[in-house]
Formats: sequence, C-alpha cells, structure tokens
Amino acid sequence: MDIDERTPPATTLSLRHAWAVLAVVFIADVMDLIDSSVANLAGPSIRADLGGGPVTLQWVLTGYTAAFALGLVTSGRLGDLLGRRRLFLIGMTGFTLASLACGLAPSVAFLIVARILQGLFGSVMIPQGLALVKVVFPPEHLRKALIPFGPVMGLATVAGPILAGWLLHMDLFGSQWRSIFLINVPIGVIAAVLGWRVLPRRGGEDATVRLDLTGVALLTAASALLIIPLVQGRELGWPVWTYAMMIAAAVALALFVVSERRSRHPLITPSLFGKRSFVVGLVITGGFFASLGGFTLVINLLLQLGMRWTPIHAGLTLIPWALGTAIAVGLAGAFLAEKLGRATLQIGLALAVTGLLALWWTVAHFGTAITSWNLAPALLITGFGSGLIFVPLVDYILGDATPEEAGTGAGMLNAVQQFAGALGVAALGTVFFARAGHPTTGSYTAAAELVFVIAAALYFLTLLLVSLLPKHAQQAHG
Repeated sequence: MDIDERTPPATTLSLRHAWAVLAVVFIADVMDLIDSSVANLAGPSIRADLGGGPVTLQWVLTGYTAAFALGLVTSGRLGDLLGRRRLFLIGMTGFTLASLACGLAPSVAFLIVARILQGLFGSVMIPQGLALVKVVFPPEHLRKALIPFGPVMGLATVAGPILAGWLLHMDLFGSQWRSIFLINVPIGVIAAVLGWRVLPRRGGEDATVRLDLTGVALLTAASALLIIPLVQGRELGWPVWTYAMMIAAAVALALFVVSERRSRHPLITPSLFGKRSFVVGLVITGGFFASLGGFTLVINLLLQLGMRWTPIHAGLTLIPWALGTAIAVGLAGAFLAEKLGRATLQIGLALAVTGLLALWWTVAHFGTAITSWNLAPALLITGFGSGLIFVPLVDYILGDATPEEAGTGAGMLNAVQQFAGALGVAALGTVFFARAGHPTTGSYTAAAELVFVIAAALYFLTLLLVSLLPKHAQQAHG
C-alpha cells in the first residue's frame, strides 16, 4: 500500500518492501539500458521507413544518450530539492509517454525530438532509483542489494540488439520498427503503478542543497557544442563553424571546471576528484564505452547495410557476443573481480582488443562472403572481454566514495558511460560513413575494418591506464 507522510524512517521498512522497491528500480534501469541500444539494430529499418541519410541514424542514437547523460548531472540534485519519489514517477511517466511518441513518430525529426525527450525523462528517473534503494535497505543488507546491478547492466546492454532483432522479425501488428519503442508502454505503466504503491515518500532528501544553474548551463553548452559538429560535420563537408564549435566546447568545459571550484553548491562533489581510483576509473569508463558504443553501431550497419542481412539474422549473429558477455559478467561478479582485482580489467580489455582485431581479420579475409559462423569466434572473444569490465569498474569508481559522495559518484559514472557512448556513436559512426562513401576505396566492409581497428586501439589505450589503479578495489577504500 501507499506510504504516507506518517511512515517511519525508510530503513525501518520490512525487507520484503525494500526488495519490492529494488524490483521497480531494476525495471527502470533495464528499460533505459535496452532503449539506449535497441535503435542500433533498428536503425536501417527506421531509415528505410522514414527516410533520411546516414546522419539520421546517428542522431536517433546520439540524441537519446547525450540527453540522458546531460540530465543525469542535475537530476540527482533535483531529487534532493523536489523529492526522489516524485521525480522517479515523473521520469517513469515521461519516459513511457516519450516511448509512445517514438513508436508513433510520423517523421525523422519527430522521432529524434521524441528520443531526446525519452533520454531526458530517463535521466530524471534513474538517479532517484539508486538513492531510494540506499534508503530502504538497512546497511547490513545494502551491499547484497547492489550486487546484481553490475550483471544486470551488462546483460541489458547486450540484450537490446537481440530483443530488437526478434521484435523486428515478429513485426507485431504490422508495427515494424515501432514495436521496439511501443513495448515500453505496458512495462512503463506497470512500473509506474508499482512505484506509486511501494516507493517511500521520503528518500533521503536534503533541503539545504541548491542547484548550480551556471554549472548546468556551461556543461550543457559544452556537450552540445561537441556533439553537433561530430555528427553533422562530415555530411556538410566540415565547414569552419564545426571546428569553431569544438573549440568553443573546450572553452565551455574549462569555464565549467572554474565555476565548479567557486560554486557553493557544485554539481559534482569536489572531493571525488581527489580520489585516484574515481578519476582513473571514469577515464577508463569513457574509453571503454566510447569504443563499445561505436562498435555496436558499426557491427549492425555492416551486417544490415553491407551484407543485406535481415534484422533477425543480424540479431542472431550477435548471440555469441551476448553469450560471452553474460558468462564473463557472471564470473566477474561471482569471484574474479574480488580475487584478481585489477587483473580482471586487464584480462578483459586485452581479450576485447584481441576480439576486435580478430573481427578486423575476419571481415578483411572473407569480405562479402562472410557468414555468421565466421564471425562467431571473434564476437565471442570480444563479448567475453567486455563482460569482464562492468563489475570491477563500478567497484573501483564507487568503492572509496563516502556516503555523501556516493550519489554524485554514481551519477557521474552513469553520465560518463552514456555520454562516452554518444561520442563513440558520433565519432566512429562518422568515420564509418566517411570511409564507406569514399569514391575509390569506399565499401561497408572497408569502413567496418577501419572502425574495428580504431576501437581496438582505444581499448588498448584504456588498458594502459588500468595500471594506475590499485591491485584490488579494497585498497582504494581502505
């Protein structure tokens, strides 16, 4: 039943009630993670139905992830001001309605706007969920409740393309690609109703918190000034204003850093940047998810546009990747991350580099005669290596955060993950389409080969940074 204002402190709620809150939060997280990846597989179908050029696909993906990342930075603070339960329900309701708008979109422009709104509402919803979980679970049960987050995040990320392939193949009620968004509507309604019934009205809010509007404006400007030229620049021939915008993005980011240091209510808790594991972990997260975002886009474009495979064929081809990721996430969460510590990240990134180079060789060797079975070994290795990263990376980044820093730290982790994915889609997508459209050496296979090599190089650079972390996450927080 509803929890009214007379409810005792949330930590006195029954464990059964606390697990119900966790279930609602998991539904929200899975909806967000799947929606950030399903459009990869559906991109060619969307383009065939609504029209538009290669940039269309990039904006459908980038609009969601960039808006989500930007909203995450401020929504945690808004939860302190307006109430976490209220914002979670607003976010879930808005996300569901935006999903409906995506499914009914009559044009590309409408779909992109709906995707941006979907990302913004998702960013309002997600940070409140983690904060509410921390409130309703007693300290002795909190770690047990948080353990599934890493595996669920990893599995949901790779499940998106496979789910999208199945839905596109089923073509439910003739909806084609629209079903990948419309499926959120009944799930969102159920989650909103459950959330209304079980979420506590008090979620650890702090009335003394204020929102740094200057910081919000500068960070939003810096992000927009970087994303827009990366996506549009190639199609327009890289005019002077695209370079001017990227320079302006660097200036706005520098001003944001200065503003945060002077602000009485900074968006990002300054003490976090004095923790080496947090800073290095975020850089590793950025490199990892930028490479992962670009890879997931390009492998789907190669299979559907280059090989002319159907969405279900492409989705089934990615099963070895998803299976490798699922196995590795389970192993890392069960014992590898705790026993091997930093070595888990090193092994994972080394395997991911090996898998991407194997993909490059496979595509170069077989060309357009390639089959799903040819790709399976390299995809399995790439997925297994990537799966080893999720769990230990979260432990390193948030392991030495104090209770006061944990909310901001989790928000930064999610924001960097989403924004890096958006940058990967924008930058590597641009590289892919530029190479594919080259008048003499252009082809989808050649373009994919180039992106796989760049993604492997990015993983390798990230691997070098891992040595800056302590051998075990426990050493980062004493």
